Amino acid sequence: MTATAEQNRIDTYPTRGGEARVLPREDKVVWGGEADGPLDQAALDHYEATGYLAIDELVTPAELEELRAELERLSADPAVRADERCIVEAKSQEVRSVFEVHKISEVFKRIANDPRVVGRARQLLGSDVYIHQSRVNFKPGFEGKEFMWHSDFETWHAEDGMPGMRAVSISISLTDNYSFNGPLMIMPGSHKEYVSCDGATPEDNYKKSLVMQGAGTPDKATLTEFANRYGIDVLEGKAGGAIMFDSNCMHASNGNVTPFPRSNVFIVFNSVENAAQEPYAAAAPRPEFIGSTDFTPAG
Repeated sequence: MTATAEQNRIDTYPTRGGEARVLPREDKVVWGGEADGPLDQAALDHYEATGYLAIDELVTPAELEELRAELERLSADPAVRADERCIVEAKSQEVRSVFEVHKISEVFKRIANDPRVVGRARQLLGSDVYIHQSRVNFKPGFEGKEFMWHSDFETWHAEDGMPGMRAVSISISLTDNYSFNGPLMIMPGSHKEYVSCDGATPEDNYKKSLVMQGAGTPDKATLTEFANRYGIDVLEGKAGGAIMFDSNCMHASNGNVTPFPRSNVFIVFNSVENAAQEPYAAAAPRPEFIGSTDFTPAG
């Protein structure tokens, strides 16, 4: 992007440039219709209203076992642990996340391009989609750390240059999600408002934010007001199921102090019509393995 184009670019969702504030969403939530994919109108309406959708038994028991085996293989592979795409807990030395997993593993590449996954993303976003980010997350028993409340879109906009809210995440559960082992929590309806955060983006912020959010985390007063207004849904579910949620959902997860691990594969699909540009509130884009600039359609 030229300097002139950068100066003339309209930032619909300004952030990290001054005082924190709440702005209305300017983008649609559901871009496709019932005829465009496997989701019926009731499912589309639920996604429109709450910002998320639960899918039971997305993968078969045999596929689940294959995914679990690959998860264990990756976490034990010294080459993977030494790769910058692998995030390790400093204290416990447990693997927290492995990014760009659809390029590291053929097993995860297949699920990331599976019609059951990509078809739903295309339907929700109303276009072809590409993989903006993929990772596997580990939340081991007794050691899994929390993820503080945040909107993914705020970071993807500020640091990756994603222009609008035309992206969807899918979290496929590889272990059972109980209410007590750190499952995903979402404030239903919060995707209709955008929280612009204060403070600037530190240099190489991703190195810290991948372990614990800092810049881009809403203030406690705003989170309290959102929680009082929208409530909190705790998303329990069996292994093999999935949650799809809008890029602007306010979400978090507690730490896991139970013996029961929680792991998932997490894939972000962005519309090819919403491709990332230069960052809106960072000096340089994050590495390719976190925010892809390969806009080749998935599937």
